[in-house]
This record gives sequence, structure tokens and C-alpha cells, in this order.
Amino acid sequence: MFGRKQRRHTVVETLVGSNTRISGDLHFTGGCHIDGAVNGSVSADPESHAALSISEDGQVDGGVSVPYVVLNGIVRGDVYANQRVELGATARVIGNVYYNLIEMAIGAEINGKLVHQPEGQVPLLEQTEKIDQVAVAAES
Repeated sequence: MFGRKQRRHTVVETLVGSNTRISGDLHFTGGCHIDGAVNGSVSADPESHAALSISEDGQVDGGVSVPYVVLNGIVRGDVYANQRVELGATARVIGNVYYNLIEMAIGAEINGKLVHQPEGQVPLLEQTEKIDQVAVAAES
């Protein structure tokens, strides 16, 4: 309606419950919902249709690199959403947000930069990793 594309409904295959604490990185496929806490990065294949949702009680202490992100909780790290990021009224990001499309509700907070990355551009996370690899190789 009104020129908006239908939202994809991804089945949640990975659930981090409210009483769950994960120490380490989380890589998933499909859908992931976080009600608990992850102390590490959360990622999915950038070429997939993977989606991450973080509830008001959920938090991630590390970077997020997922094509579709719906955030209502807290992320302490950079967020890379090469397709779409939705920030709800209770969303808090302490870091930069790299996005193709963004939707932000009144009340959402970002303590960092908003960086637009058009579709088809190499995700900045991958560019940064390549630059770091070249720098390490040059030092050797």
C-alpha cells in the first residue's frame, strides 16, 4: 500500500531467551530473536535474507552484521544492515549504524554515526577487514 514493499516474515529459528546469556559470537541463518544477552558479535550471511530482532529486554555487547535488523533493545557496537534496519522507540545503539534503508521511531537513540550504504555496495565491515589484512601483511 502507498508504494511500500511487503515486509518479509522470516521464521525465527534461533531464540535467545530472557534468562539466557551467551559469551561468544553468534552466527545464524534464517531468523533470530534475542530476549537475553549476547556478549560477542551477532552475524548472518550478508547475501541471505536473514533477520535479527532484539526485544526491549535484549542486548548485544558487540557488533551486529545482519541484512535485516529490528531493534528495540540495546546494542553496544556497530550495526551493519545491508538491507534494512528498523529502530523502535526503545532502541539504543552505542556505536555507528551502517544501513541501506532505515526506519526510526521517535525515542530511538544512536550514540554514533548514521552511514548510508546503497544496495550493492560492499558492506563496510568487509572493507574494514580487508584494509586491516592489508595493513598486517604490509607490516610483516
